[in-house]
Amino acid sequence: MCGIVGFFTKTPVYQPRLGACLSAMLIEMTDRGPDSAGVAVYRNPGRRGGTKLSLFSPVEGYDWSTLGSDLTVHVGHVSSLEVRASHAVLDVAAEFSAVKDWLAAHHPEVRVMSAGTHIEIFKEKGLPGLVAGRFRFDEFAGTHALGHTRMATESAVTTEHSHPFSTGLDLCLVHNGSLSNHNRLRRRLERESIEFQTDNDSEVASGYLTWRLSQGASLDEALEAAIADLDGFYTFAVGTKEGFAVLRDPIACKHAVLAETDDWVAMATEYRSIAVLPGAEDARIWEPAPGRIYSWAHA
Repeated sequence: MCGIVGFFTKTPVYQPRLGACLSAMLIEMTDRGPDSAGVAVYRNPGRRGGTKLSLFSPVEGYDWSTLGSDLTVHVGHVSSLEVRASHAVLDVAAEFSAVKDWLAAHHPEVRVMSAGTHIEIFKEKGLPGLVAGRFRFDEFAGTHALGHTRMATESAVTTEHSHPFSTGLDLCLVHNGSLSNHNRLRRRLERESIEFQTDNDSEVASGYLTWRLSQGASLDEALEAAIADLDGFYTFAVGTKEGFAVLRDPIACKHAVLAETDDWVAMATEYRSIAVLPGAEDARIWEPAPGRIYSWAHA
């Protein structure tokens, strides 16, 4: 099952309403994914040369302020810290590799959900509406976002196994379907220094794209290669700091819908998630073709 949604603003008109639009779409996918929900939102770019991190702690009332102070003393100045439920977003004046290594050594109790300059990931167990309320998704303003509701079929119902997955800077992936060669591909990617935190096949797909991009491929080129290298049935929605892309496998048994107006582009597993958007009645609606890449980006 599972449900995927995405919302991309082509103009500034809907940027203040990004989170509200995505939340409404996400809640429409509740019966496709009642186990957990999450979003990747692109907003509030961090400082040049620094790293914006989304971190998760399972400890209720975790002392994020102390963690921020420790990072400032030992790694780089933390210029902002925003706490939302079990997650926190920090902007650190240091490269990601230095921050990641220090956190692993000194604060292994927290998990890195995303890193980059634009991306923020928030995900948790529970019904999509409850998760959206807990993180206050409707407050988000930004350029674009992806969301996922999960019905666990192949791995545990945990926050860590929830979508989206991010394995590279400002890159995320949500996935509806199943991959058949992900274990073999995982071993190959680990030899290429791609790191994984779960056994979820979707994280392997994200890692594959990260590896292809690190080899100099564009996002469209990486997705084109994925058609040949990833076996299974799937719909992918992929986010970068510039935009997002959608790909269905060449058989395309996992359904999806795309819609576009002068102001926005949206995708969802089912049309009902698009129908709740303002202006949906005037949008161009179509089903993405099998094996074809659809992508949008800001200049």
